[in-house]
Amino acid sequence: MNTPNRTPRHQPSPWRLQALALAATLAAASSPVLARAPRLGDVNLPPAAVRGPVQETAYDGLTDDLLTAGLGKTGLMAAAPAYVNPFAPTAAELRRNAIHTNYRALVDYTALGGMGVLYGPNIDLAGNDTLGEGKVAGREYIAWSDDGSGRQNVTLMVQVPDSFNPAEPCIVTATSSGSRGLYGAISAGGEWGLKRGCAVAYTDKGTGNGLHDLMSGTVIGRDGLLLGAATAGLDSGFTAAIDPADLASFNAATPNRVAYKHAHSQQNPEATWGRDTLDAIRLAFYVLNQRFGRDSNTQPGVKLITIAASNTTVIASGVSNGGGAALAAAEQDSDRLIDGVAVSEPNAQPHHSTPAVGIRQGATAVQRSGRALADYFTLANVYQACALLSPRAGLSMNALFWPAAFTTAAEQRCAGLAAKGLVQGSTLTERADSALDELRKQGWQAESDFLQQSMFRFATNAIAVTYVNAAGRFSVTDNLCGFSFANTDAVGNVAPQLAVLQAGLFASGNGVPPTTGVNIVYNPSVGGAKLDFLAISPSTGVADFALDGALCLRGLVTGKDPVTRSPLAGQAKAQSDRVRAGIAEVKLSGNLRAWRPAVIVAGRNDALLPVNHASRAYVARSQAEHAGRLSYIEVTNAQHFDSFIALGPLLGYDTRFVPLHPYLFRALDAVWANLKQGTALPPSQVVRTTPRATSVTPISAANVPNFVAEPLPADRIAMEGRTLVVPD
Repeated sequence: MNTPNRTPRHQPSPWRLQALALAATLAAASSPVLARAPRLGDVNLPPAAVRGPVQETAYDGLTDDLLTAGLGKTGLMAAAPAYVNPFAPTAAELRRNAIHTNYRALVDYTALGGMGVLYGPNIDLAGNDTLGEGKVAGREYIAWSDDGSGRQNVTLMVQVPDSFNPAEPCIVTATSSGSRGLYGAISAGGEWGLKRGCAVAYTDKGTGNGLHDLMSGTVIGRDGLLLGAATAGLDSGFTAAIDPADLASFNAATPNRVAYKHAHSQQNPEATWGRDTLDAIRLAFYVLNQRFGRDSNTQPGVKLITIAASNTTVIASGVSNGGGAALAAAEQDSDRLIDGVAVSEPNAQPHHSTPAVGIRQGATAVQRSGRALADYFTLANVYQACALLSPRAGLSMNALFWPAAFTTAAEQRCAGLAAKGLVQGSTLTERADSALDELRKQGWQAESDFLQQSMFRFATNAIAVTYVNAAGRFSVTDNLCGFSFANTDAVGNVAPQLAVLQAGLFASGNGVPPTTGVNIVYNPSVGGAKLDFLAISPSTGVADFALDGALCLRGLVTGKDPVTRSPLAGQAKAQSDRVRAGIAEVKLSGNLRAWRPAVIVAGRNDALLPVNHASRAYVARSQAEHAGRLSYIEVTNAQHFDSFIALGPLLGYDTRFVPLHPYLFRALDAVWANLKQGTALPPSQVVRTTPRATSVTPISAANVPNFVAEPLPADRIAMEGRTLVVPD
C-alpha cells in the first residue's frame, strides 16, 4: 500500500526545534508563561504538559487520510484489512487498522442500521450522501503529555483538515471513549469536526492499549510497534513500575501475566481526564499557530499567536468516558478555552449534594441515583449474572457468545447468592427475579432488563476489575481480589501470549481486558488459576463466575463485607480506603458555567452507564445548583453500544434499539448553531423512536426523529424544585 511522506519518527521538524529553544529560554525567565492560555500576540510556545517532539504527518486524502486511513466509507464497512506480515505490521498498517476498529466500535457499521445512509464519511453536514468515500486530507500531529517520568505518557493528537480556515478557526475535542486508544472517538467528534473544517483535538486520556508483557518485557510504543521495556524508556506507552527482583518473583509465582495501563499505571488516570482534554486543546492551538500564526518581526523563525481562545470556536465533545472527560474539562476550564459542550451517554459522576437532588420518571421516584461508576459496576458484577436468568430479562444470547457452561455458572451464581443471603427465593426463577429486582431498586431501568445478559458477558467484569484497580492505584503485582490478566486456553487455563495477537494489539484492542486474547483470570480458583468465567469460587466449590472475587471487589468499594455488612479490617480496610479515595477524585460538580451552552444526549435503555446514575444524575445536580444553559435529550429505545446493533439476530438488538449516534451529531449541530447564529438550544425532552420492524428492514429517518424546538408537554423534561422530572 502506498503511504504518505512522513516526518521521521521522533525527529522534530525545524520549526519545532526553534520553538523548543525559545520555550526553554522563556521558561527559565518566567515559567508561568508556558501555562497561560493562548492570547493574541503572544509568542507561540508548546503547552507545558508536552514532553518531547511533536510528530507531524501529512495525508493526501487519496492513498491515506485523517478520517478513514485511506479506506474510505467502503473500506470501513468491510472487514479489517490484512497485514502484509501479521507478526510485524508496520506503524502505518497499525494506524489504518486502529482507525478501522475504533470507527466501527461506536457505530452500527451496517447499511441496514444506518451507516452510509444516516451517517458515515459519505454523509455531509446536511445529511446528504454527497461526500463519496469521505476521505479527508490534512495533517496529523502527535505528542506525549507527561511530567517527565514517562509514567503518565498520555497521548495527544491534533488533526487539521486542509479545509481548516484560519480566518474562522474552530476546534472540536474527541477524547477517546471507554479505555480506547488515541483514535477511540474518530467516528464521533472526530468525524463531525473534520467535516466542519475544524481542528480535532484527541487524547487517549492515559488509557489505551498500554500492554506490558511481564514475561518477555514487551511493551507497545506510541505508534503501536512492539518494543522491549528495557530499551524503550520514555517511548513506552506503559511500563509497569516494578522492582526487577519483585518482577522475577511475580513471574515465577504467576507466569504469563500482563499489566495494562488503565488498570495498573498507578496513576488513577480518570482523575485527570478533564486536564488531558484541556491539554489536547492547548496542543491544537499550538500547532495551528505554528502553521498559520504571524511571523515575529524580531525573532526569526518564531511564530506569534493569531489563533487564540478569543477568536476560536471550541466545542468539547465525546462519547461515554470521552463525554465524561469533556464535562470534566468544561468544569475545570479556568482559561475559558471551551465555548460549548455536546456529549453522548457520558460517564458523569456527580458529587452528592446537600440537600440531595431527586429524579422522577413519570409518577415514580427513582430510589437510587448518582452512584459512582465503581460503585454501581461492582454491584452489577455481583447480581447481574443471576438477574440475567430472570424471565423478565430473557436468556436469549446466541450460543456463539453464551455457551451452555455459562448458563450453568449463572445458575450456580444464583445459588451462591441465595446461600449468602443476598437474594431471596427457593427456586431459580425466584432467585433470578430477586437479583433483577435488586438491580432495579439500585437504579437500573426496567427498560434495560434485556441488556443485563450482554452487559455481563462483554463489559461488567472487565470494568469492575479495571476501575477498582485504577482507583486504588494498585500494581499488577497486587493481584487485587485475586484477579490478574493473561491469555487463556480453550478450557480457561493461563497460556503464554500469542505473538500474532500481541503484534496487532494496538489496532484491535480496546484498552481493557478481555480484549485481543488477553482475559481476566481468577487466581484463587479451586484447582488453579482460571478464566474468571470458568472459575470455581473457594467458598462455594462450584463454577459461578468467581463470585468470591466479585464480592471482594464490592467490599473494597463499600468498605463493608457484602455478606455480613461488617466494616472491613486490616489489609482489606487499607485497600478499601485507597479505592474510596480514588473514587472521590473523579467526582464532578455539575458546574458548566452559566454562559456555556451544553447538550447531553443519553439512551433511556442504557444498562452500562444507567441514566439514573450518570446523565440524569448529572443534569439534576447541574440544574439544581448551577442553572446553566444545559439541555438534556433522552432517547427511547437507545442504549450504549450501537455497534451491537450491527450483530443483528445474534444479539437481538437490531429490532429493539435504534442508533444513538445520530443524536450526538445533532447535539453538536445544535451547540454550533447556538454559538455561531444564536439559535436557541432545544429544550430538554424525551425523543420517542421506533426500532426497525425486522432484521432485514433498513433504518430510515422516521425511526430516529430529531429533537424539536417545542416539545409536547408529555415529552418535556424539567426541574421541579430539586427534582428532575422525566416523562414516561
